[in-house]
Formats: sequence, C-alpha cells, structure tokens
Amino acid sequence: MTASPDESAFRLSRRALLAAPVGLSACAALPQTGWPRAGLAADQTVWTFDRLSDIGGFRTTVEGAPRLIDSPWGQAVWFDGAGDALFIDNHPLAGARTFTFEALFRPDGGAFEQRWFHLESDPAPDAPEARMLFEVRVVEQGWYLDTFALGPGYRQPLIFPDRIHPLGQWSHVAQTFDGATYRAYVNGVLQGEAPLAFKPQGPGRASVGIRINRAYPFRGAVRQGRFTPAALPPERFTMG
Repeated sequence: MTASPDESAFRLSRRALLAAPVGLSACAALPQTGWPRAGLAADQTVWTFDRLSDIGGFRTTVEGAPRLIDSPWGQAVWFDGAGDALFIDNHPLAGARTFTFEALFRPDGGAFEQRWFHLESDPAPDAPEARMLFEVRVVEQGWYLDTFALGPGYRQPLIFPDRIHPLGQWSHVAQTFDGATYRAYVNGVLQGEAPLAFKPQGPGRASVGIRINRAYPFRGAVRQGRFTPAALPPERFTMG
C-alpha cells in the first residue's frame, strides 16, 4: 500500500528526530521537515518556536536571553537554564474536555527539576487553580518525564524515574486524556497512566522554558507544541 503524503512526512520526521545529534545546532544535512500541517484538523493548534515573538499569533513576552538555534526541522528556541523564558498570553487547551498535548524538545542537562512547558488558567475568585505541565528530571544517566494536571477535584502527576532517556537528543513527548484515563508518552511509547476526574480548564496563559512563577528553569531547546481537544492514539502523534 502506498503511504499518504502525511504518513511519508511522519516517517521522515521521525527519522530526523532519532538521528538528531547532540549539541546546540543540528546538522544542516538532516531533512528540514516540519510537523505535517496538511493533516491537522481545524480544531488543532500548533505553536512553532522559530521566533521570539507572537508565538501562535499571541502576545509573547521574553525574559532573559533565549536564542534561536538550528534544528532538523527549522529554527528552535534555546533556553540557558538560568532564567530564559517565554510567556504567552493563551491557554491553547482551555475548554477542552479531552486533550492531547504534544511537544518536540531537547533537554541539555542542568538542574535536577525543570518545568519547561506550563499551561495555566487565569486566577478567578470562584475558580480553583488549574494547570498542566511538562517537566523533566535530570539525572546522571539522562532525564525522565514528569507530566502534571491540576484542577478542580483533581491533582495527578505521571512521573517515571525508571524510564531514562538520553540528554542532548530531540524527543517527542505527549500527554493525553480520553475522558477517563490520563497518559504520558515519550517518542510514542507509553510511560504510564492513571485515572483522572478531569474538568476543563479556563482561559489563561502559558510559559515555556520555566514555570509560570519563574521557578525551575529549563536548559535545552523547544521546537514545537501541538494541542488537540481530543485524545489521539500514538499512531496519530505528529512524531512518535
């Protein structure tokens, strides 16, 4: 059976992901293939970090000195782990009852605890705090994933110290909720899951490279985020 254009782009992107080298710049000879935009549904959102302003079309505030670097798919933003950050005036999964939150990033070492992609609802007198995060824990052998969802009546981390991944390499991470179960993935491989009494989060904002309260900065690069108000299976992740 002949692969569709989107399937071919997926496979090429996945090869580039696995081949991406260690260091601040990726080899220019690698395929410059982005996530396959033609396959996106109307309700999906992609943020591409190939700039330091207007991420996703929203006002973006820069703190510190994050900088653009090359990746196998185009430019990405590199954060120094000492205060570099982007703050974006949007919560792209606000109102979603189910979701898939994906990101393409490269951790480059640094402190043990790093909270590098944070979505949070705006505070309101009648609404408890609500947020979802991607985090990493850096250990001598590499890094492991921590995802976190917090909202009214739920508080659920998914953290996997026994699943170590190499530093200095590009990875795809995803967290999903299908109406009953919260799951986390690295490169399309399930890391773990838990039941979750999730309720939709409200409008808000995001931070990249640091937690919204400016704690736990990230050392490494972020190329892209993808947000879908449905739970996608791993075969439909942009890069697995």
